[in-house]
Formats: sequence, C-alpha cells, structure tokens
Amino acid sequence: KLPLGIDKVTVLPTRRQLKLEFGFTTAGYTNPNQPTKDAEEERSMVTGDLNAALVEWVVQYRIDDPKQYLFDVRNPAQTLRDVSEAAMREVIGDRTVDEVITIGRQDIEVSALARMQELAKHYMLGVRVDQVQLKNVNPPAEVQASFNEVNKAQQDRAVPRAKGQADQAIRAAEGYRFKRVNEAQGDVASFNAMLEQYIKAPEITRTRLYLETMGDVLPATGEKIIIDDSMRNLLPILPLTGKPLEKR
Repeated sequence: KLPLGIDKVTVLPTRRQLKLEFGFTTAGYTNPNQPTKDAEEERSMVTGDLNAALVEWVVQYRIDDPKQYLFDVRNPAQTLRDVSEAAMREVIGDRTVDEVITIGRQDIEVSALARMQELAKHYMLGVRVDQVQLKNVNPPAEVQASFNEVNKAQQDRAVPRAKGQADQAIRAAEGYRFKRVNEAQGDVASFNAMLEQYIKAPEITRTRLYLETMGDVLPATGEKIIIDDSMRNLLPILPLTGKPLEKR
C-alpha cells in the first residue's frame, strides 16, 4: 500500500547500464526504453561527399538524475533516441564515405559520443551517455559491388607499393651493414699495424701518436697558451745587462 498522496511509483534502473540499438535489433533482446522505429530509415545516412551509407550503432547510457529523467522531459527515452540519431547524422555528414566505411570509425565514435553528451546535458535528460559503438557500416546494396571493386583496386595498388618499400628498406639495411663491417675491419687492420710498430719502437710510436693527436685537436681550438717547463716565473724577466740571471 502506498503512502497518502502517492498514487504511482516508478522504479528506475539507476545502477544498470542501458543500451539503445540503432538501425538493427538483436534477436531476443528486450529493452523497455527502446522505442520502435523503421530500422532501414534509421540507418540510411548521407555522408559529407553526398554518398549514402548504412550505419548501425549502439549507445550505452545510465540514468544519473532520476528527477530530471522523470519530470524535466516528457518522453526521455524517445528524446535520447532522437538526440543520438541527430548527433550521429551530424557526425556522418561531416565525413566522406571512405572515412565512414573504412578509416574513420574510431573518430566517428569519439565525436558522436561527445556530441550526444553535450545534447543530453543541454536538454537535461538526466542520463549520462557512456559509449557509442559502430556496428555494421556498409554502402547501400545497389552500390555494394562497385564499392568492393574500388576497394580491391586500391588494395591491388597498395600491395605492390608496400612490397617495393619493404625491398628498398631491406637493401638500405644491407648496404648499411656492409658499410659498418668494412669500417670495423679497416679499424682493426689499422690498430694491428699500429700495435706492430709500437712493439718494435714504443717511444717513437708514442711520440708520433701524440703529435698526430695534437695535430687533429689544436686546429679546432681557439686561443692557445703554450707554457715552457723551463720557465720558473709566471712572467719571465729578461736581464737588461745581457748577463744571465743566476739560478737560486
């Protein structure tokens, strides 16, 4: 028995994720919040390049504000369905048929989700749209064969191009390998020859290596200061008498 003044109780599944299907219906799936509509009309859309595409998708949502859901909108389930369809048609209309059917599915899902969330908040539906997932996306049956032929022709062009790029990368890698091996072998031969000379004449070889290294390093430096070890003072004092200073 209901308390005085209450003649009806509506229980909302606020803890459960709900789902709406667009352009198709799953056999055995029953959702009391899913109004019926002609599936063929629902999935027929026009792309940005004025081609047709048959788009099927699913929207998953939750009721997060029961007050708004029950009292701010007359038919929230139908309104959410209209909002979702309008958002998807808007997103599809901004893209080419190739993007819709092949390469742009993920981008469409993300853009449609953001638009549905925006509209649901604007109309105060009391729901939170969690996910939009595209299902079957195909061209109309009348042009399906032509579309498949175009795809096959594109694949026939792409496969040889990819093989050519792979062969080019392999040849470049082989050339780099031969270059590195030859450089390494040359370095080893040079080191062995130097080692042989060092064994025969260590001091001469050491001096020659030092002079060669200085010849490579010094030209690359800027100002050079050379200090003679025989000078005892920081600034040498030259006697004016012409006689050398006695060492202390």
